[in-house]
Amino acid sequence: MASARLALITASLLFVGTKSTFAQGRVHPYEVCPRPAAMGPIPEPEDLRSQNGALRVELSFRSEVDAQGRIRYCYIYGDGIASPNLRLHPGDLLVLTLKNELTADAEAQSPTVMGRASSIHGNDGSGPCGGPAMTATSTNLHFHGLTIPPVCHQDDVLRTAIQASDVPFEYRLRIPQDQPPGLYWYHPHLHGFTKAQVMGGASGALIVEGIEHANREVAGLPERILVIRDEDLLNPIAIPKDAGQQAPAAILDRDGDARNTGSGSGRPAKDLSANFVSSPYPDYQGGVIQMKPSERQFWRVVNASSITYLNLQLLVSGKPQMFGIVAVDGAPINVTGGTYVVWQNHLGVPPGGRIEFIVQGPPVGADASLITRSVNTGPIGENDPTRPIAKIVAKVDAAEPRSVLSAPTAEIQHSHLPWLGNVQPVRTRRLFFSEKLEDPKNPNSPTTFYLTVEGQTPAPFDPRSSIPNIVVRQGEVEDWIIENRSQELHDFHIHQVHFLMLEWFGIPINEPFLRDTVPVPFWDGKTSQYPVVKLRMDFRDPNAIGLFPFHCHLLEHEDGGMMGLIRIDPAEGIGMPERGQHGPVQ
Repeated sequence: MASARLALITASLLFVGTKSTFAQGRVHPYEVCPRPAAMGPIPEPEDLRSQNGALRVELSFRSEVDAQGRIRYCYIYGDGIASPNLRLHPGDLLVLTLKNELTADAEAQSPTVMGRASSIHGNDGSGPCGGPAMTATSTNLHFHGLTIPPVCHQDDVLRTAIQASDVPFEYRLRIPQDQPPGLYWYHPHLHGFTKAQVMGGASGALIVEGIEHANREVAGLPERILVIRDEDLLNPIAIPKDAGQQAPAAILDRDGDARNTGSGSGRPAKDLSANFVSSPYPDYQGGVIQMKPSERQFWRVVNASSITYLNLQLLVSGKPQMFGIVAVDGAPINVTGGTYVVWQNHLGVPPGGRIEFIVQGPPVGADASLITRSVNTGPIGENDPTRPIAKIVAKVDAAEPRSVLSAPTAEIQHSHLPWLGNVQPVRTRRLFFSEKLEDPKNPNSPTTFYLTVEGQTPAPFDPRSSIPNIVVRQGEVEDWIIENRSQELHDFHIHQVHFLMLEWFGIPINEPFLRDTVPVPFWDGKTSQYPVVKLRMDFRDPNAIGLFPFHCHLLEHEDGGMMGLIRIDPAEGIGMPERGQHGPVQ
């Protein structure tokens, strides 16, 4: 039964460097945000590991414009280390100091937000925690997937905005003792500018250690972290090289991104990279991953793309290989016991999603590559065609990944709460995605995106407002039915909590694990029934008390208004935390 359940999961996803200076002190324009050489080895991100229960990190947030005029963003640690992996154990303290070093380049190169103003709201004089100006040279951090309080200095993204003139800003948070071991990630979440900063490369992996204790099948395996990012096309006017067929004509949206061709081929909306090594259209000459022949490894993949869906597949001599799924969105699939690994030959991963799996390398001399197959994003969605991401080469003397999982020696601390699937919801809500052209007669006019609670009037997210669309009490469980009333695939995500997918387009799923991101199928524009997913939302964790967003994780949609607010009020007798306080972190 487990294999059948995971087949439905996969189907649902498919419907879908050192800073150098000149003598005059000017920054060298191509070394601020270093990138690996094209078509070379795909490097592993550097690991920063907690010691004695704490990890203290100082990051600089920088930007530059590359030789093609594309803006890059980067988190730099120490002497030029970009986007390090942050590795912590449950119960560990993370103290992350972020210095915003964005320059005028960021403001000059950043597009207006969906054709609108480039400043979201004005400074009220309260400092980084008080709702200061959100502009192209502001930033903040979101710790995607962690159940930590949505308060300033932890995981508030609604009012926290760090300016380039500010002193280093301290994030101070503790990994919950019962946080599932798995893959999470960090990235900026500044409304109106999230897409630009994430697409420019501002993202990194965060690993909560201990998955080998939750799943004995990965114990002792070499571990590889892959952060897949998208970026503006390096060769936007190149002709597609579609072997054996005529390349479909490129239809562009108003942002210049290629719309879905319906053929699985043609010009993509964005290029892809793996750990910053690009595989650019149209030749897709990407980087190289070396493995020992037929070696088993444990791969942990973040889809840190701004708008690109992935459908991962490993081809060896043209034949799909099997992946052994171990965890989704940071949640081990065997959290309720039973099957430890589910084997599939392709893996759908929406923007913001994570997938962790066992993979076996090819034999010596075999032609092997990691590809993403096409994803049908709908008639007005972006084009995500089939294309290679990386070449896999088997070598007897291939270097091992620097991290190897240990033998299982400890029991992880599971939540003491009943399994979410066994809890009766206190209520059911309906929400829907929709979008509207400002000028219905002009397909290139600005689009407004909506995520609406049924019974409320559709309105784009207003960053000046702190009025929640939904209010619940800590301890409650709800069912949410989410419709898609648009003709493109949307990607539902909620901060602070995970959820259980119960149904996908009317099909019962019964997944044995939780998610924080799920695609909602597009409407065909004809049928009377809108596509839906049904989710069981978990508001029982007291760490989630406060005000936080839910939104589409296609970041141009989020920036364009497809976001709402939920407030979890304390259970009876518990006070509400102040937004500006650190919370109970020592």
